[in-house]
Amino acid sequence: MADRQIRLFGDPVLRTASDPIPEITDSIRNLILDLEQATDLPGRAGVAAPQIGVNLRAFSYKVDGVIGHLINPDLVETFGELELVDEGCLSLPDIWSKTPRYQKVKVSGTTIEGEQVNIEAEGLLAQVLQHEIDHLDGKVYLDRLDPEARKISMAALRETSWFMPN
Repeated sequence: MADRQIRLFGDPVLRTASDPIPEITDSIRNLILDLEQATDLPGRAGVAAPQIGVNLRAFSYKVDGVIGHLINPDLVETFGELELVDEGCLSLPDIWSKTPRYQKVKVSGTTIEGEQVNIEAEGLLAQVLQHEIDHLDGKVYLDRLDPEARKISMAALRETSWFMPN
């Protein structure tokens, strides 16, 4: 695996919408391998390309020991009401908040083999898919919080040892 450091909140790449991947090349295959290896570390449920400094629409996920990836994913459909779930992010270490997420979603995307797939997911996988697609859209989970919860999280963020405001 290439040495791909996780970018932290405040890095502009995390606030930039990612570019679509027009074709699957060797460099894209290497990117997916790097994402999957980065996701396979303990305590990780997903890593999006912007989190390792690459402004492309791809991410990897790991739920219940199963690792997967999506290229050019789209959130196709959501089901039910938004529910508050505990959420954290590798790009915001030590910051957790109750985040509104749909409990069931349908997502489409492409695999490294060029296969178009549709994933209907519930629970943790649905949460991870929404979280990683947010990264590809230049968002972090703090953007989903209500104003009071965001204020509390931002105050906690300023108290961390790693945060460096621009």
